[in-house]
Amino acid sequence: MKKLVNIADQEKMKITAQEPRQALAKDPAEIGKIVRQARKEAGLRQAQAAALCGVGTRFLSDLENGKPTLHLGKVLKVLHGFGLHVSIKRKGFVE
Repeated sequence: MKKLVNIADQEKMKITAQEPRQALAKDPAEIGKIVRQARKEAGLRQAQAAALCGVGTRFLSDLENGKPTLHLGKVLKVLHGFGLHVSIKRKGFVE
């Protein structure tokens, strides 16, 4: 059963920061910490954030806890929902 999401909750998902922040995640646990921090900064409970991202609460909980076998498409959906993006670089790459 899908929950209806109100406009105020949708606005909470738009996390605005003074300066762009970068984080280097080397494993699923670090990705989970980044997602949890973004959710808390948005002032959302897991159920609210999961509904806004179009995933289940259990999935979001697993993601935040660093479960290494999650569906990549859903992980990207959550990251996108929080305004986060993924950048892939070769090891040793210099900009």
